Amino acid sequence: MALNLSQKQDVVAQVAQVAATAHSLIAAEYAGTTVEQMTAMRKKARETGVFLKVVKNTLAARAVTGTEYEVAKDSLVGPLLYAFSLEEPGAAGRLIKEFAKTNDKLQPKVVVVGGQQYPASHVDVLASLPTRDQALAMLARVLAEPAAMFARAVKAVADKQGAGEAAPAEAAAQAEPA
Repeated sequence: MALNLSQKQDVVAQVAQVAATAHSLIAAEYAGTTVEQMTAMRKKARETGVFLKVVKNTLAARAVTGTEYEVAKDSLVGPLLYAFSLEEPGAAGRLIKEFAKTNDKLQPKVVVVGGQQYPASHVDVLASLPTRDQALAMLARVLAEPAAMFARAVKAVADKQGAGEAAPAEAAAQAEPA
């Protein structure tokens, strides 16, 4: 179904708004993907904070103009599905990687993070990034470690001093006649 000018402008505005705040982009070829597979992928995308949309490449190129995803404009060729990570950088990578396992028709073509374009093989790298909760847990562990190290050091010194003071007291008690 062909879009009229107003509809095209709406699509460009919607994608531009998403691109302005997204953490990463993956463009993937999807030709041959079934309706059921696309429906399942869209459902999973909504649950994981990924904006997933099939857009004409000319409209997508206009939408990413002025954003960090503009570097991919020349690579937007062929029928592509656009996955923008809205909440965490690795979400789109995990989504595409998960669905590509069971659908050989879904092939990543473009990966963009932080204004840098990477080859399609970097989907695995992006997918391996920790989730927000995992990153917060790692940060908490890193922040807590100096305090834990200090507590262990204080305990070791106290144990050493306690053992050192007990030996002279025991020696003095043994030296005195009872």
